[in-house]
Amino acid sequence: MGQLLLQMLVGTITSLKIFALTLLFALPLGMLVAKGRMSKNRLVSKLVNTYIMIMRGTPLILQLIFVYFAPYYIFGTSYDRFTAVIVGFVINYAAYFAEIYRGGIQAIPKGQYEASQVLGFTKVHTFTHIVCPQVLKRIIPAMGNEVITLVKDTALAQTIGVAELFRVAQNASARQFSTMPIFLAGVFYFIMNGLVSKSFDVLEKKLNYYN
Repeated sequence: MGQLLLQMLVGTITSLKIFALTLLFALPLGMLVAKGRMSKNRLVSKLVNTYIMIMRGTPLILQLIFVYFAPYYIFGTSYDRFTAVIVGFVINYAAYFAEIYRGGIQAIPKGQYEASQVLGFTKVHTFTHIVCPQVLKRIIPAMGNEVITLVKDTALAQTIGVAELFRVAQNASARQFSTMPIFLAGVFYFIMNGLVSKSFDVLEKKLNYYN
């Protein structure tokens, strides 16, 4: 049992790396995508919208397979599996985060933009000091749901051979002819999502001064 828990902890660390790196790159990329989606340039807006539709309209597991194998078949080169997982997760979640950002930004009344112009604020100041804090407050529940989904989706990394938590549990289950490793993996995921959920609850309470 001790050896199994150690293996699962190693797998959990890999899952946490996928989780952290996905958020690190997908959150800012999602904002750029949202800006492109709201662009007044119709070509840019349509291209970005097509990207979002593809990412949201096809399974993440299929996207991971494509990201890993496509470079080999197209260019004759390949890269390591972990990098492919991060690329696949980032471009997928950036699309979802972009739509959440867009919904939050478009929910801000236009009068606030007009008032900031009258007060002489620049567009950058208006966005960072007036719009962003309100957007953050509005999107916390949706972002929380998406981040919780991300924790569970890290299990899909096993599709292209990355030994994250669920793959370790599957291998151990096959060796031991027991479902106990799968059950333990479920406990690990539950604990991680509990921490994520608690973090978003704390953040939401801290932003209650906007009510």
